[in-house]
Amino acid sequence: MSPVGDAAVADLQPRNLMEPVAPTARNPRMPSQLAPSAPGRILVVDDDRRMASQRAEWLCSLGWHASAAGSAAEAGRAPGREAAVACLVDAQLPDDGGRSVAAAIRAASPAAAIVALVPSSAAEPDWADAAVMTPARDDDLLDAIARGRIAAERRQVTTTAAGTPQGMIGGHPALLQVLDIAGRVARTPAAVLITGESGTGKSLLARAIHAASGRAGRFVEVACGSLAEPLLESELFGHVAGAFTGATADRDGRFQQADGGTIFLDEIATASPALQVKLLRVLQEMEFEPVGGSQTRAVDARLILATNEDLATAVAEGRFREDLFWRIHVVTIEMPPLRERPDDIPLLADHFRAAAAARAGREVSGFTPAATAALLRHAWPGNVRELRHAVERAVYLGRDRLVEVGDLPATVLAPAASGRPGGPQAGSGLKEKLAMPERQLIIDALERAGWRRDMAARSLGINRTTLYKKLKRLGLDLAELQTAR
Repeated sequence: MSPVGDAAVADLQPRNLMEPVAPTARNPRMPSQLAPSAPGRILVVDDDRRMASQRAEWLCSLGWHASAAGSAAEAGRAPGREAAVACLVDAQLPDDGGRSVAAAIRAASPAAAIVALVPSSAAEPDWADAAVMTPARDDDLLDAIARGRIAAERRQVTTTAAGTPQGMIGGHPALLQVLDIAGRVARTPAAVLITGESGTGKSLLARAIHAASGRAGRFVEVACGSLAEPLLESELFGHVAGAFTGATADRDGRFQQADGGTIFLDEIATASPALQVKLLRVLQEMEFEPVGGSQTRAVDARLILATNEDLATAVAEGRFREDLFWRIHVVTIEMPPLRERPDDIPLLADHFRAAAAARAGREVSGFTPAATAALLRHAWPGNVRELRHAVERAVYLGRDRLVEVGDLPATVLAPAASGRPGGPQAGSGLKEKLAMPERQLIIDALERAGWRRDMAARSLGINRTTLYKKLKRLGLDLAELQTAR
C-alpha cells in the first residue's frame, strides 16, 4: 500500500466529545458539553482510597462507568482497564506510580486520556494529557477530562514506516504533494512554515511531522494570537518569581517544555515587533532568559510555525521582520483549501460522520444523494473545520439513519455559499459575500479562546460590546455553536 494513498487531511481541532446533561445539585454550574454521550469507563487512581472512591461514585452519578484504585498495582488489575476512555491519576503516587499507571493504561487503550491530579505546589507531569490542581472543583475536573480526551485524540497521529503522516483520507494531488514534503522533512532539523487558510489542518500536519520526526520530547502548541503580548512572552519563555504581580513562583515557558521535542507557533504573523526580536534570537541560538530573570537557558526544540497570512506581504508592509521571515522560511508547506480538492469532500464527510455517530451513540450509515450534492456545491470558506462541524451537527440533530439535506446547517445550503467550490454564485449580494468570512473569523476566534467572548474580542482587535453586536447581526447563537462543536 502506498504510504499516502489512503490519506486524507482531517482537521483534529477540539471536538464536542460529550453531550449535554442537566446540571446536578452537586454541580449546578457544570459545563453542558461535559456529560458522556455514551457510557464510558473512567479509572480513578489515588493512594487516598477514600478520595478515589468518592470521585468514582460522583462520576457514576453523571453517567460514567467509574471505578477506583488505591495504588499503581491495583490499577493494573482493575476490571475493564482495557476499555477505559480516561484515567484520573494522583500525580504524587509513590515511586513515580503515576507514570507507571499512564503507561499501563495507554498500552491497553491507546486512546485513553490520562488526567493528572496535581497539588498546587507541584508541576504538571509530562506523562499526562491534561492536569487539574487539587483540591479541584467539579467543573474543573470535568473540564480537565474533556481537555485530556481532546489531547489523547490528537496523540493518535501515527506514521508509516517511511515516515509519511498517516491517519488521513483522500488522494487529491495537492494533498499528496503536501504529505510527500512533510514525510521528507520530518526527520530533518529544518524549521517548517505551514501556510494556508483557516481550517485547512495546519495544526494536524504539524503534529504529524512531529510524530514522524523521531524526537522523544513533547509537542507543544502555542496560539500566538490568543494572548496579549505580556502574557505571550511569559507563556513562551517562562518567568521567575516576582517578575510581575501574581508571579509567586518560577514557571517554565513553552520553549522549555518543548526541549527535546517540537514547538508549534500558530498564528505567527500576530507576533508584535518586540516579540519578533526576541523570537529571532531564540530561533538563531536556541537560548533565552525567562521574564524577570538573568540566567540564560538553552533548549533543543524543533520549530514549526503556521500562518494564514501572506508573510511576504507583511514584510513588505513593515509588519513582520525580514530577518525573522528568512529565518523561518526554510521549508514552506501550503495546505490546499478544501474547494481545490472537491473529490475529497465525500471521503472526509464520511470520516466525520462515522466519528460523530460513534460519539453520539446512534447509527448513521451515510448521506442521501441530495445531502451529498449539497456538500459538493458548497464553497467551504471554513475548509475542513467547517465541513467537520457541518457533518457533526447533521449527525447530532438528524433523526434518520441517513443524513438528509435538511439536517445540514443553513450556511451550507444558503445561496451565498453555494455553487461549485471556488466561491459564491455571481447572483449573491455583496453584503452576503462579505458576511461569510467575517462570520468564520469570529467563530474561529471564539474556538481558539475556548468560547470566552472577552478573549475572542481581544484577539480580533475589538471590544466585547462590538463582538456582541456582530454576533447578533450575523445571527450567531453561542450556545448552539458550542453544542455543535
